[in-house]
Amino acid sequence: MSDNNLEDFIRQHRAGFEEEGPRPRVWKELERQLKASQPSGKVAYLLKRHWLKAAAVLVLVVNSVMLYQFLQFKKQQQDLARISPELQEAQVYYSAQITQRLEDIRKYPPEVLGLDSAARKELELRNETFQLLEKELQQNPGNERIRSAMIRYYQMKLDLLDKILEELRAKQPPSKTLNNHEREI
Repeated sequence: MSDNNLEDFIRQHRAGFEEEGPRPRVWKELERQLKASQPSGKVAYLLKRHWLKAAAVLVLVVNSVMLYQFLQFKKQQQDLARISPELQEAQVYYSAQITQRLEDIRKYPPEVLGLDSAARKELELRNETFQLLEKELQQNPGNERIRSAMIRYYQMKLDLLDKILEELRAKQPPSKTLNNHEREI
């Protein structure tokens, strides 16, 4: 058929192409079948039924990770004690001193400190430098230079924190937060 024959055919049978759609009764039947086949809140019901189980699994996973990290930390402490008992004594002493200084620094408001997040992270006891020295010590336990570097690291960290505290005390006394028994009525 050529284009003209096709157009002639369409003109002659135009009424056949323009039929009415399905009757309203057919549409109502289709809607009824669709509503019947849709799950009625089954997904929400399953979630309600299993949310407690999911929460319990989440708690178990979080606790497992925390336990693993704690055991790794204890293992590191034991390794250090086995490698060098005198270094462990120094670590205990300097860690306590550094922790105390950091707590004193945290008493000051952040705007007085004037430190950005990178500087605060560097002030923490177990920063990247410390972890690198600790790793080197585990790989070379008999190396006296690494032991000396660890002790020097602690001393320098302590000196830095002391200088920061001196400057902060010169600027402003620490803001003291009163405990319940220290409050005046």
